[in-house]
Amino acid sequence: MSAVLNPLVHEQDVDTHHRALRFLTAGSVDDGKSTLIGRLLFDSRAILADQLDTLQKRAAGAPIDLSLLTDGLEAEREQGITIDVAYRYFATRTRKFIIADAPGHEQYTRNMVTAAAGSDAAVVLVDITKLDVSQAEVQLLPQTRRHSLLAHLLRVPSIVFAINKIDAAEDPGAAFATVSKALHAFAAQAGIEVTAIVPVSALRGDNVTQPLDAAWYDGPSLLQVLEGLPAVQEKVEGQLLIPVQYVAREGEGTGNQPRTLWGRIAHGQVKAGDTVQILPSGETAVVAEVRRAGETVAHSVAGESAGVVLDRQLDVSRGDWIVTPGSATPVQSFEATLAWLDTEPAQIGRKYWVRHGNRWVQARISAIEHKLDVNSLAETQAHELAVNEIGHVRIEVQQALPVEPYANNRVGGALIVVDPTSNRTSGALLVR
Repeated sequence: MSAVLNPLVHEQDVDTHHRALRFLTAGSVDDGKSTLIGRLLFDSRAILADQLDTLQKRAAGAPIDLSLLTDGLEAEREQGITIDVAYRYFATRTRKFIIADAPGHEQYTRNMVTAAAGSDAAVVLVDITKLDVSQAEVQLLPQTRRHSLLAHLLRVPSIVFAINKIDAAEDPGAAFATVSKALHAFAAQAGIEVTAIVPVSALRGDNVTQPLDAAWYDGPSLLQVLEGLPAVQEKVEGQLLIPVQYVAREGEGTGNQPRTLWGRIAHGQVKAGDTVQILPSGETAVVAEVRRAGETVAHSVAGESAGVVLDRQLDVSRGDWIVTPGSATPVQSFEATLAWLDTEPAQIGRKYWVRHGNRWVQARISAIEHKLDVNSLAETQAHELAVNEIGHVRIEVQQALPVEPYANNRVGGALIVVDPTSNRTSGALLVR
C-alpha cells in the first residue's frame, strides 16, 4: 500500500471554496463513536490547549479519553454515554467537516434522526468485539441495523460502515471479511447502497487518518473516504420551491409599501420577471425584485436565503409556499414513512400537530399499512407504532399541503409530528 502525506493541517490552510461535508456518526451503545470523533479532532489539532491540558490532567498519566471531547453534558461525562447530539468542526488540507455525534442508546433515537436529516453522509460504527465472528453468518446488533435504516430512509446520500476495535480481533483480517460480508448482505436486503466499509481502531488511531499498514487491507483510511464524499447540492434546475419564513414590510404606514417574502430556496431559482404561484391560496404574481442580504440581486438559487418582492399585493404569511405555477398540488391525504420517536405510541385516529416547511396544521393518522421489523426487514401488520418503530402510514391533514416525495426533496417531503398535549416531538414523516 502506498504511503500518503499527512493531510491534517490548521484551518487557515483550508481551501475555503470547498464545500464542507456534514456527517454523523451512528451505531450502537459503546461502539466508539465519541472516541472516533475525538481521534479525528486530536489528530487534526482541532483541540484548544486548555482542553488538551484538562484531558491530560484527568488522565493522570494514562491514555487520554478522547470521547470526553464530544460528551459535553455533565450527565454524559458521569455515565460515559452520549445523550444529545454533539456538533464538532475540524478541517484537513482539502476539506472542512462538520460532525454530528449521535447517541447510540435506543431511547435517544430521535436525536439521531435530527442529526441525519441534515447530513451529507453517515458513518455507522460496528463494534467487532460485540459480534460472534466465528459464525458463518454474523448477526448485527439491532441498533446498527436501525441507525442504518433510518439514515437510508432519511436519504443520507453516503453511508459508510466503520468496523471499529479491529485491533482487539484475534484474526483481524478474517474478522473484517466476515463482518463485511454480513454488512453487505444486510444492505442488499434493505436496499442500502454502501459507499465504503473500512476497518478502524478509534482508540489507537489505526486507519482513521492514516492508511492501515496490514497485509489483509489495502484500502483507504476513513479520513480519505470522507474527503472524497460529495456534499449534498440543492437542485438549482427545475421548479421553484420556497417555504415562506418571514414577511417584511418596508417603511411605515399602511399604504402600498412593498413587502418582501423571505425564505430559503428549497430547489429551483428565482429572478425578476418570473411568474410564481402562492400556496395554499393559488394566487399568481410576477417577481418584481429579488433580494439577498439586504441587496437587490439578479437572481437567487437553491440553498440560498432570498427575499422576493411581488408586482402586486397578495395575502402571504409565514407558512405559505412560493412555487412555479402548476408545479405543486396541495393535498389533504398522503402516504408516508413514519419514524416514531415518542414513548406514547402512534395511534390511528388520534390528532397531532404536523409541521411542513413553516406551516403548522392539525393532522391524524388515518391508517397504518404496516410496520418494519428492523431485524428481519419484514413488513408486519400493526395497529399502532411504539417508540423507535418505523411504519408505512396514511396521513390526513386539516389544511391541504403541497407535499412532494421525500426522495425528490428533503424540504417539501418532510414533516415533523408533535403531540398536542405534551408538545413533544413525536415523529418524523417522510412523504412516499
